[in-house]
Amino acid sequence: MAHSFRELVIGGVLVAPFMAYAVAALFVVLLIRPLLSFVGFLRLFSNAAIAELSLYVAILGLIALFF
Repeated sequence: MAHSFRELVIGGVLVAPFMAYAVAALFVVLLIRPLLSFVGFLRLFSNAAIAELSLYVAILGLIALFF
């Protein structure tokens, strides 16, 4: 089944759907970041920045897959 990709128009400029997905993934990561901090997620990794980046990429992939 092929998806029909809808473009996002902002001020007369067509924005690719992937950019909307990237912004949505960033919003989701920023929302769950305090919760992850509270439960000590970042203490499990030696490099917290790479762990957060990997989480962002995973969420971006899921959003792109399902939408």
